[in-house]
Amino acid sequence: MKIGEEVPHNYERQLKKVSRLRFNPKWLIYHLLVGGFAILLLYPVIWLLMSSFKVSEQIFITADSLIPDPFIFSNYAQGWKGFGGHSFGVFIKNTLVFVILVVIGTLISSSLIAYGFARLKFIGRKFWFVVMIFTLLLPGEVIMVPQYIIFSHLGWLNSLKPLVVPAYFGHPFFIFLLVQFIRTIPRELDEAATIDGCNTFQIYYRIILPLITPALATSAIFTFYWTWDNLLGPLLYLNSPSKYTVSLALNMFLSNETVSNWGAMFAMSIVTLIPVFVIFFIFQKYVVDGISTSGLKG
Repeated sequence: MKIGEEVPHNYERQLKKVSRLRFNPKWLIYHLLVGGFAILLLYPVIWLLMSSFKVSEQIFITADSLIPDPFIFSNYAQGWKGFGGHSFGVFIKNTLVFVILVVIGTLISSSLIAYGFARLKFIGRKFWFVVMIFTLLLPGEVIMVPQYIIFSHLGWLNSLKPLVVPAYFGHPFFIFLLVQFIRTIPRELDEAATIDGCNTFQIYYRIILPLITPALATSAIFTFYWTWDNLLGPLLYLNSPSKYTVSLALNMFLSNETVSNWGAMFAMSIVTLIPVFVIFFIFQKYVVDGISTSGLKG
């Protein structure tokens, strides 16, 4: 650049950027603390991963050492063989079917019920909303026995019906979340849609559903996690190995009478964690948006 020429704006911006990249002790301390805390939280997962490559008899003997010695892959082969003549792929398929049906049912029913509480006027609306909220306070053990008796009389035992059908009657937590989200949407949109000839269901389908997508995504992700990890439900209602889910299949690697196959169980635990991590990293922004945002604001 020649003497007397004006300094380009781009050059000034580059100088400012370089000045910001200078050493900052606070920046370094912050990232060291956050990185150390992340490693601390991830240590159990790292230990599980490393233990899946150890011999079962040495897993707890060498629990203080992360590096397997010897380093083996046979745990994954043994775990994938499964039991009862069914490979672990069968259990993963059963769980995927179970999770998909529950997620679909939860989203459809919870969004419809939330739309009714947030937009429709009917007798006892506030009372039934309070009753719905109080159901969140009920421990699962309170309704476990009555539900089992009902499903037993219906002949639904040893099937996915007791695990899937209740999802199509709404989930109180997600109903409450969606109600709060829908209430932030201006009612003028409903009135404009009514003028255009939309009925109540069309307003729900064409106006409300597209606007509550972040909250629906959040509900779907949490439902996926809770359903994927569900052990008690399949343990109560499923008796045939061909219908087992991954949580129940992992539990079968433990035995009170013989030696537990810890290596195979840890290996398959890593396999079952893969969908959880994939879903989280792909849809994590929807979790934040669904909780932090509040829909359209007038």
